[in-house]
Amino acid sequence: MKKTMFALAAVSAMASGSAWAQNAGDWVIGAGWLRMSPQDSSKPLTFTAPVRSVVPGSGASVSDADTLGLSAVYFVDSHWAVEGVLGIPPKFKLDGEGTLARIGELGEARQWSPTILGKYYFNEGSSAFRPFVGLGATYVWYSDVKLTPGLQGALGSQVRQPPLSTSTTAKLDSSFAPVLNAGVAYQFDKNWGVSFSVSYIPLKTKAKLTTTSITGLPVATSEARLKLNPIVTYLAVTYRF
Repeated sequence: MKKTMFALAAVSAMASGSAWAQNAGDWVIGAGWLRMSPQDSSKPLTFTAPVRSVVPGSGASVSDADTLGLSAVYFVDSHWAVEGVLGIPPKFKLDGEGTLARIGELGEARQWSPTILGKYYFNEGSSAFRPFVGLGATYVWYSDVKLTPGLQGALGSQVRQPPLSTSTTAKLDSSFAPVLNAGVAYQFDKNWGVSFSVSYIPLKTKAKLTTTSITGLPVATSEARLKLNPIVTYLAVTYRF
């Protein structure tokens, strides 16, 4: 009798493991907390016209940002998978450093960075706990770029324009960047689970600023180069189907 019960328990465990197994053709969708933490550095603000000049000691730093992340994983087989990740575009704030520190906040922008990853899951598909590594790419662009009145006034004074007589707009370069990824996934049952990952993105951009007079004529152009290199953490609740 005991042997029979043991055998039934073993079969039940195997069936349960099989039900949890991640196999070719499975989809796992996720949603959760996505945090971007720039490991930033910058070069001095440089005027490119009418005369090229550097604002000595100027710099900027980028704030952390939190948003809702969404993801979808497709399993090619029990170990290899492809994942797409997209977050609701987070808003980053840019603060002055060095000679620009007195201005405080310089501006803000929203970052769009859809990402695709190739991933390898360790352990067998029937395992509840599965570490993984990934490698992929992201395309990054920016919207809703706004400059504060403090920076607007500072840029106008640099080209010797009266207060409130100029307006400056900014555009941030778009770019592709590689993504390095690692994390763990845990399956509670055949459908529900949780995953946590950390990604590193070697990312840089250039801000191009155009200062115009009250009549709309350009009076100066300038640029600032930023290395963002964010570390991105993503904690998600997942559902397999």
